[in-house]
Amino acid sequence: MRSGYERHTELDDVLVRAGKLSVRTLIVDIEPLVAWWNGEQESLDWGVAMIVGKVNSMLPGLRVLVFATNSVRRPSAIPAGQGFEVRYVASAGKPLRTSPYRGLPQPGAVAGDQVPTDGLLAKRLGFTFLHYQPQLAGVPLGPRLMRGLGQLALPFVFGRSAENRPTGHD
Repeated sequence: MRSGYERHTELDDVLVRAGKLSVRTLIVDIEPLVAWWNGEQESLDWGVAMIVGKVNSMLPGLRVLVFATNSVRRPSAIPAGQGFEVRYVASAGKPLRTSPYRGLPQPGAVAGDQVPTDGLLAKRLGFTFLHYQPQLAGVPLGPRLMRGLGQLALPFVFGRSAENRPTGHD
């Protein structure tokens, strides 16, 4: 499968688009889609449960939902999905490590905010990259720098047309 690129500013738009793409696998980056960087355990637990709940109703054909983060933090519990498997990969090593994603059903998508990690992982897996780019205040310095690097890398990873693609899709 050929990887693709799409830019979105709202989490629900990411999930709606994943549904329209009929993905069977969705990999979701933790920060900031699920919980804030270095946030409290309760925030992570709530975010994971919230995403599983939304996916239950929005992605009927999904087989596997994977939460992935390069950090070491983990939720207290992994909620069960209705008709799909839920996995959590901490210390994921995105985009270098692909072993946690071997054998996942195709087609798939990676939803994340960073081209150098989430985007490259999507590209390596042959998945669509649903680039989450909301307007956020108070983003830590590291992720802000990575976003700038990602903007520079975007045309090299997904082609020149990715720079000018509009936010969201019908």
